Amino acid sequence: MLYLDNAATTPLLPEVRKVMMNYMVDNFGNPSSIYKIGRMNKIAVEEARKSIAKTIGACQDDIFFTSGGTESDNWVLESAAESATGSDSAHIIVSAIEHPAVINKCIQLKKRGCDVDYIKTDKNGIINTDDLISKIRDDTKLISVMLVNNEIGTIQPVKNVCNIAAEYAIPVHTDAVAAYGHIPVNVKELGVDYLSVSAHKIGGAKGTGFLYAKAANINPYICGGGQEKGKRSGTENVAGIMGLAKAAEIAQEKLDSRIEEENITKNYITNRILREIKGSTLNGDYKKRISGNMNFAFAGVNGGELVIMLDKNGICVSAGSACHGNSGGPSHVLKAIGLDDEAAQSSIRLTLGRGLTKKECDYCVECIKRAVQELRSNAV
Repeated sequence: MLYLDNAATTPLLPEVRKVMMNYMVDNFGNPSSIYKIGRMNKIAVEEARKSIAKTIGACQDDIFFTSGGTESDNWVLESAAESATGSDSAHIIVSAIEHPAVINKCIQLKKRGCDVDYIKTDKNGIINTDDLISKIRDDTKLISVMLVNNEIGTIQPVKNVCNIAAEYAIPVHTDAVAAYGHIPVNVKELGVDYLSVSAHKIGGAKGTGFLYAKAANINPYICGGGQEKGKRSGTENVAGIMGLAKAAEIAQEKLDSRIEEENITKNYITNRILREIKGSTLNGDYKKRISGNMNFAFAGVNGGELVIMLDKNGICVSAGSACHGNSGGPSHVLKAIGLDDEAAQSSIRLTLGRGLTKKECDYCVECIKRAVQELRSNAV
């Protein structure tokens, strides 16, 4: 199997599995318990918090463990909505290409009376900061712009967004799920107030993630036993947290060299596809994107059918975001950058993992070429 859908999820790293098994089988204690095995787990969780905070230049007291990116995103948006008091309204600004966790939460908040505005992007999938400025109001409670788009891999000007927001004293949230472990991420350099991360995108386990909240300035989200400083109750997923810390550590190792290697692979595949497959286009900015992301549209081809044909050849890719895969409609991200329904539904996403060989790259390109040709022939 040639797995090229690492933006959907990644295989559990062996080092992560080893760490997790220790806390699932042997050191299984509840961190809230006062006897030794409980105390040991409490210490381990806090060490993991400290280690993870270091990877983004944060204070460990500002790291809250969650079930993943979706929960972290929802938590921030819910807290912003709750910040409105009395007759005051809650106005939230998000980009038009956010993850469904943000987009769908905003739809829910609108039904509850919140106002939501969406920042436009250019044809390459980069947000328009002038459009952002035009949408800021006196009652704006939050601006949410993802650091990297999960579908087309474009890197957003979050630092510029934070500079703009600072002039109006508006907090900024960034969904960094597609960025963390793929580009350097530092909350102080970015200037963000909130940042979301998911473990399973970097070789950790599903169902684990964290939220950075500057100065722990966020409302409680889940009520219960008071874990996570009373902000997010529930017995800690110790094995998942320890696995996340290990995955985060590995993700930071030799990051620059991995980015360089992935860029070489990405450029090789991209250039071959654009050169050898007529009617193919790259969705998103060619340069301002993470090293492991490619998103192509193939004129006259259904992306879903192409995914199935490639699967028969042992290649795993996606027709957009896995988190959006059951909606049935065209990608809202591709629509936002100007593609019509037909072009959006002709697209597939390839996202790289570790150690792809030239032979595998060539096999991938040849399979795509044959599949596209066959689908076009069948459509005639």
